[in-house]
Parts: sequence; structure tokens; C-alpha cells
Amino acid sequence: MSYTEITFQDKNPLKRWLQRQRLLLAVELLGSPAVFPGLICDFGAGSGELCKLLRDRYCDSGIICYEPAQNLLEEARQNLARTPGVSFAETISPAWNDAVDVVFCLEVLEHLPPAETENAICAIFQILKPGGKLIVGVPVEVGIPALYKGFYRMAQRFVRSDADLKNVNLKNTMLSFLGFAPRNRTVHEIVPGLNFYFEHTGFDYRVLKGSIEQFFYLVKVARCPFPFLGSWFMPEIYFVAEKAERLADDECGAASPSVTETS
Repeated sequence: MSYTEITFQDKNPLKRWLQRQRLLLAVELLGSPAVFPGLICDFGAGSGELCKLLRDRYCDSGIICYEPAQNLLEEARQNLARTPGVSFAETISPAWNDAVDVVFCLEVLEHLPPAETENAICAIFQILKPGGKLIVGVPVEVGIPALYKGFYRMAQRFVRSDADLKNVNLKNTMLSFLGFAPRNRTVHEIVPGLNFYFEHTGFDYRVLKGSIEQFFYLVKVARCPFPFLGSWFMPEIYFVAEKAERLADDECGAASPSVTETS
């Protein structure tokens, strides 16, 4: 089953709507700059659906569809066959260093183990221009969202690989609900040499937030699909961050100054 079939073309209309809303919110978080971004990268683009929205809104911007999984990259090529001005990449090019104005990284980092997460954030830091923006979207898997997601996954366990009882069970659901993300996540390889978690259970966006703040100024936090309800109930959270100009020449991973979180 393709990525598109389990997301934007899922049989569940609510899931299809949620998938669409997260992309729309991500694009809205970039805002309407006075000057179009020269170069935008969808980092871990999956089927490339976000690139369609970016092309419609930023018609003069260059768009990189970066996806390290070859099968997903091929799916993106097919999906974007009629979308002009999109370049495709399976590996990160050194030519991108300090050249990208905006990086979107949606539904990616919750799947990566700690070392791979650090590598991804470091790579994003390297390719962004000084002052460039990063927009990260990840699921909320602790608190109330973990409760309703966990019971839904258990109900779907016979058809959803990420709901196998060895990964998503009542104990893990309750731990996540209480704010303790389970650590018994099963590591796979999505491509040779790239470790990957297929399931969401065990992901803690609070840890990721700290990792982002080591590299970037965190300027905004938003929730999806209804931002006004807050992360205590909403299933998705978004971070908008900026690469500070005076950090541009620092070694990747240098801690950035403290910032005030806004929502």
C-alpha cells in the first residue's frame, strides 16, 4: 500500500481531512512574505503532496522535494509529474549549504531515533540560509491525544502495522497519557543504513522541542487542526524556528540563546 493510500487517500474521511489540514497549516505558518522565498525544501517529502501547495502559493520559488526512501521518492515523482519547477533528490547536496530559504519537515522526525534526529536537524541547519525558516510538524503522542489515538490504534490493530499489540497496547497508551512516553520502540531500516520507527507511540514532542532549540531560535508554536484548543487536546504540534545570522558560521549543533516561546 502506498503512502498516499494510507494518508491523503485513506478510506477514513476524517483522516483524509486531517492530513490535508496539516499541510494547509504548515503553509499558512510561513505567512505571505513580501518577497517569495528563492528556494524551499520539503525535507522528507513522502509522496510530495506539500510541494503541490507550495507551487500554487509560491509560483516563483524553487522547490526541492527531498526524500531519502527511494520508493517514496518515486511516488513523489509520479504525484508531481504535472507540477512544474520541482527538483527531486534522494541525497542532500553540498550545493544546498546556506542556500535554502525555508525548510518544511512534516511527519518525519517522530519516526527517527535520537542519532538520526540529530543528523537530520544538523543537515537542515547546514542547508538553511542565515535567517532562514524551519517549519516542523509532528504528532502529539503524550497526554489526552495519546489516549484517544491509542484506543483507536488498538481497535485497528488487525489492519494497521503501527497498532500491533507489541508496540501499542493498553500499558503504553496509559503511560503516554500520563506523560511518560514508552521507550520500547522497535527500530527498523526504511532504507539501508537509515534507522526508522514505523510507529508513533513513544514519540515525545517535548524532547524534540529541546533539540530544535539547540540549533535554532524557536519563534512560534502552533497546534493542528484547531490551534485555539492547544496541544493538551490537539493531535499535531508545529514549531516555527529561525536560523540566526550570528550562528551561521558556528559549528552545527552549537546551542542557541534562550528564546521566548509564543503560541
